[in-house]
Amino acid sequence: MAASMGFAASSRLILKSMRPLMQLSKPTPRWCAVRNITRSNFLSGVEGTKLLMPALSPTMEEGTILKWLKQEGDAISAGDALCEIETDKATLTLDADDDAVLAKILVPEGTSGVKISSLIALLVPEGEDYKAVEIPADAAAPSPPAADVVSDGQIQGVSDTTQFSSMRHAVGKDSGVLSPAVRQLLDTHHLSATDISPSGPHGRLLKGDVLQFIQEGGAKKHPTVEAAVPEPTPLPVTQTQATAPPPAFVPPTTDIQQQATYTDIELTNIRKVIAKRLTESKRTTPHSYASTDCNMDRIMNIRKDLKKEGIKVSVNDFIIKAAAVALKELPDVNASWSGKEAQRISDIDISVAVATDKGLITPIVKNAIGKGLVEISENVKDLAARAREGKLQLHEFQGGSFSISNLGMFGISEFSAVINPPQACILAIGSARMTLSQSLKPQAMTTVMMSSDSRVVDDALAATFLQSFKKNMENPLRLGIL
Repeated sequence: MAASMGFAASSRLILKSMRPLMQLSKPTPRWCAVRNITRSNFLSGVEGTKLLMPALSPTMEEGTILKWLKQEGDAISAGDALCEIETDKATLTLDADDDAVLAKILVPEGTSGVKISSLIALLVPEGEDYKAVEIPADAAAPSPPAADVVSDGQIQGVSDTTQFSSMRHAVGKDSGVLSPAVRQLLDTHHLSATDISPSGPHGRLLKGDVLQFIQEGGAKKHPTVEAAVPEPTPLPVTQTQATAPPPAFVPPTTDIQQQATYTDIELTNIRKVIAKRLTESKRTTPHSYASTDCNMDRIMNIRKDLKKEGIKVSVNDFIIKAAAVALKELPDVNASWSGKEAQRISDIDISVAVATDKGLITPIVKNAIGKGLVEISENVKDLAARAREGKLQLHEFQGGSFSISNLGMFGISEFSAVINPPQACILAIGSARMTLSQSLKPQAMTTVMMSSDSRVVDDALAATFLQSFKKNMENPLRLGIL
């Protein structure tokens, strides 16, 4: 009995001493475990701040990371430029909001089609080990733009040689990156994109690759099997001549070897958006056109006189000012279409088309009516230079109430321009040409054509505007000159 009591007492002492250990061994809720692991410097890395792909313009849906200006491990300060992003309008820089360290770049430079709000990099506070930054589980791991990636399922059950070939041509296998011409050639000759070595940018299969493959006899590997057709019973010659239909027209065939080679040009985001917006404009905006001829003699003489005084202004500067004065006289032309109704715009902000290597962009001359020719000239030169360098700020090319496109310097006599929605009008300027007046005197004339949204500006209003513009061009003193 005493022995039993002694054993029980010792057991209680043992259990009492083990109670703290038993409490520690209780199962921890799942969310607590994740939280504890996340905050443990021994079990996991440093929690990073997500850097997302920003929407740098109202119409931007995706962009291209052109270049990273900071590298992993670089310390950054608020306002530092992190990377260059090509949007649907221009090339802009993404600036840092706060001091930090660039810990991990998740989207390499050169990657296109990056959707807005996509995770592109991770930042950590200063003093933290950037190499230990945690990569979120939902972070997509984009491939480098030139890399050819194949999933395991694509190469299972294939020999090593075939696997290597498949990995080399995986990009060509994806019909999403094949041009219509390439698809047509592949279908016509019963070919597979994986059998042909691509030579285009980023491993893209080009039409020339398929043609070369066919010329080298590759098409013979995929013969066309035709079903056997029983021969018809021969008919008498007279009956055959009476019942046979006339021979069908067979278009002349072109020898593939004689087809010209070409190079695919990858579209930039700017060109893609320009194509999309112009197509939508022509399809959804009712374009009306009106034109007039302007005598340029007085403007040419004034330019010469100003040049003698060391003041250089272009014909385009006169055109911008003449349009601004006409818009002030006829404010209903300075309008836009909201989708339901016309809206008159109070500010006269004129968009001027500038050609760049990456596409057309329209920087804005703000408050053109309140500026003289010299100020307009300096403003346009600055905007055009920075547009070509891709250094415009968003507010410098977003908006505008009226557009001008001048191709006169290229020797184009006249043309019609596509309206830039939601604006209602765009003015197309041709080159100055020498003609003879009614008195047989030489004169410089320029054809101006205005495209207008007929929902906003009817033909009568467009004609009145062009009359006012013509007066301003032929009587430059109406512009206030300087």
